[in-house]
Amino acid sequence: MKVDKILRTALEYGASDIYLTSGTKPTLRINGALTQINEHPDLTAQMAEEYIFEMMTDRQREEFLKEKELDFSIEISGVARFRANAFEQRKGKGIALRLIPSKIQTMDELGLSSALKKIPHSHNGLVLITGPTGSGKSTTLSSMVQEINTHYAKHIITVEDPIEFVYTNNLSIIEQREVGTHTQSFKRALRSALREDPDVILVGEMRDLETIELALTAAETGHLVLGTLHTSGAAKSIDRIIDVFPSSQQNQIRLQLADQLRAIVWQSLLVRRDGKGRVGAFEIMFNVPAVANLIRSKKSYQIQTAIETNMGVGMQTMKKSVLGLLEQGLITDEEAQAHIPEEIEMA
Repeated sequence: MKVDKILRTALEYGASDIYLTSGTKPTLRINGALTQINEHPDLTAQMAEEYIFEMMTDRQREEFLKEKELDFSIEISGVARFRANAFEQRKGKGIALRLIPSKIQTMDELGLSSALKKIPHSHNGLVLITGPTGSGKSTTLSSMVQEINTHYAKHIITVEDPIEFVYTNNLSIIEQREVGTHTQSFKRALRSALREDPDVILVGEMRDLETIELALTAAETGHLVLGTLHTSGAAKSIDRIIDVFPSSQQNQIRLQLADQLRAIVWQSLLVRRDGKGRVGAFEIMFNVPAVANLIRSKKSYQIQTAIETNMGVGMQTMKKSVLGLLEQGLITDEEAQAHIPEEIEMA
């Protein structure tokens, strides 16, 4: 493909994202910063369209032309796998590509804490990985699925939009379903999954009321459900889930969450002081009895305090995680300041 050279350049420089859009040069995100490929001319509308369309199947091109935007994934043989979002914009067509490593890293390789390593060994309940786009949620989730795959004989079903990391069965059987390709929606796939005797269900994104409701039902009926939310912090994640439902259902959802939630992890990626990549900061909340009581009694605003007072069981605030990275010399003062939650001033 004509776009191969750009994709290989991104891989060579360790880029996390690639942006191809008419009116500007191809651009890479490297260690969180944008860098243009200066040797390449600005993309004309025709060039951008050619690059984008050669990455799509006929069916995908047809859908994109109808809907003006499309999520999909591609695998370039000998290069890598990419998650893509194509779209129309004022100057023509554009696409954002996220590089997905072909090798799934283990929890140890990612340097995840012993507290986080407990999560994949849960046998049921709901686990949420939260954070903004590009914060590494999918990478953390993939390492958890791999941990289960390595240690347990489980039936694992993933529902993704699109499929990102590709798993190879080890002790477990892993079936990956892509929204739009293998199923029409998250909610239909989840309903179906409940009849397919899974032990573990991964929900790529808990977007709407019905998906969240089905995920809670799955957790309640003895499955381990791993999901993501675009939220920052445990309390905000709980409030987000509850607020999706009409007021008449919110008390019931609080009770379900209090019983079925196992953990919430809020993560962020910070630029390393040495410029060699990024390092993760994690807020970790486990649903200990004190937290469950706060959820039931509508006091989610006190959860931050509960995390601080239960650090002995592996909980951790984002502030403590960021300051720990600073103390280890892994990040700069400025980077630490930028990632301390706004409501908490640096000491």
